[in-house]
Amino acid sequence: MSQAEATTSASISEESRKRPLELARAAALETKLAVVGLGVVSLHVFDDSFLQREPGTAAVDHLLSGLVPLAVLIGTAMLYHRLRPGLRATLAVVLGVLGIVIGGSEAAYYGPKEGLSADDYTGLLAVAGGLLLVAVGAATLWRTRRRDDAIAWRYTRRVLLATASVLVGSFVLFPLALSYGFTHIARTETAQGSLGAQYTAVAFDASDGLRLKGWFVPSRNGATVIVFPGRKGTQKHARMLVRHGYGVLVFDRRGEGESEGDPNALGWGFDRDLKGALAFLRGRPDVDANRIGGLGLSVGGEALLQTAAETRDLKAVVSDGAGSRSVREDTVHMRLAKVPEIVFSGVMTAGMALFSNQPPPPNLKRLAGEIGPTPVFFIYAERGAGGEDNNPDYYKAKHGAKQIWKIATSHTHGLSARPKEYDRRVIGFFDRSLRAE
Repeated sequence: MSQAEATTSASISEESRKRPLELARAAALETKLAVVGLGVVSLHVFDDSFLQREPGTAAVDHLLSGLVPLAVLIGTAMLYHRLRPGLRATLAVVLGVLGIVIGGSEAAYYGPKEGLSADDYTGLLAVAGGLLLVAVGAATLWRTRRRDDAIAWRYTRRVLLATASVLVGSFVLFPLALSYGFTHIARTETAQGSLGAQYTAVAFDASDGLRLKGWFVPSRNGATVIVFPGRKGTQKHARMLVRHGYGVLVFDRRGEGESEGDPNALGWGFDRDLKGALAFLRGRPDVDANRIGGLGLSVGGEALLQTAAETRDLKAVVSDGAGSRSVREDTVHMRLAKVPEIVFSGVMTAGMALFSNQPPPPNLKRLAGEIGPTPVFFIYAERGAGGEDNNPDYYKAKHGAKQIWKIATSHTHGLSARPKEYDRRVIGFFDRSLRAE
């Protein structure tokens, strides 16, 4: 062997010895950084679930939403150094993105309106931890990428991995992020109301004990209507009813405004709010318990349908814009083209169940068949929200008095788009159902 060849061979041998050592050092640093990121995200999850809780809630109410993410984060930290590089990187990126969402969503939403408070500070730490995890995962993927195989297979594999990443992001990370936001963010306080008459501030308990705040206008025609959900988006409909002499109750749903509890944008648990509202009205001397109805918009309509199926205290229901609350309604119409939507909905339903600490509510189609004699007026829009085209199915399942109206407008905009016809139809329905002797 020539001297040049010997020198080259020695150089290669030295490089081959350095390579594993460099990889080991990089992996050790990677593990330390990942554990730091996972740790600060875990800190925020613990703070949010068990220390800085929403008013009216206890630590036991957040066992599922707190312990499951903590188990995943802590388990990943403990096993991280034993995992293969590809799996380590994937977990770091996925948990990093979720850490950014979990940590930053409340701070980004409430911070500009009310300033940072409570768990927002650990949330910002979780955002930093999430960014660190994403950076660690990306660096690991780059550092451990394979370059010793055939070029054709190398790039085919990378295209497949990129496609899988897009699918995971679209059908796992995005719906999970949405479900977290839907269970942690709600409208803030509604300072002023315009209900068409003087109103009184009221407070009452939901059926599970949460304290709810709202406004009440006494009836002039003997009938009262709960307009739901919330005090802000329902005021135009409340004014319509007050003009015709109806008493009106509007109130902040759980987790919104001044009401206690955890928020839920899809309306899970809102039947408990409505049962509390019914008990409050039935206990008032100025309310006829046999003339209480409900007008619900979107999730409010869905909650009223469920409440009407579970109690006979509602004597008439207008459900405007009811749609889908979970994958149970999204599977009412099964067809091949809906498979991606159903997969997305299934993951989001699982996320909602996890973060809200409760199972999904019953299928609205089934509930509609259990409503009994209570008259129901189903209203839905041509350009409705998700699942709104299920209303003919809900209508068909309902027995007894019922009517249905499809409006050429967008979701819950019937009163704005067709004010005179909406007024005539809805007030006519309540007059026949609540005022007929």
